[in-house]
Amino acid sequence: MKSLSRCEVTDDAGDSDPFQWDTREDCEVRQILDRVADKWSLLVIALLERRTLRFTELRHKIDGISQRMLTVTLRQLERDGLVERTVYPVVPPKVEYALTDLGCTLHETIKSLVTWTEEHQEEIAAARVAYDRRAADQ
Repeated sequence: MKSLSRCEVTDDAGDSDPFQWDTREDCEVRQILDRVADKWSLLVIALLERRTLRFTELRHKIDGISQRMLTVTLRQLERDGLVERTVYPVVPPKVEYALTDLGCTLHETIKSLVTWTEEHQEEIAAARVAYDRRAADQ
């Protein structure tokens, strides 16, 4: 008999295997999750939700990101249709980045995750302290 987990879903739609996206043919869910859950992608999406920004503005607002990593992140988000890059034909070149409609829908999900984190940060901090105590005692 299969034991129930604490997070058991009662209205199973047939996709209860958390690794099912690794085995389905031609499914890139894992790659997409890796990209959108990346810390740099999350920060870029959060910043672009408010307004269109230039590359240098993004770089100054994201502490610790290198120019190369920001370039890679923006290219990946653009490739996935989450960010739009607009190049203006002026000298020096002016390039701006903005969320697409699809990127805005992802931002709503990210806001939910941030809200959950804020609501549970004290519980998580307490759990970490308890874990560290147990680990130190062993």
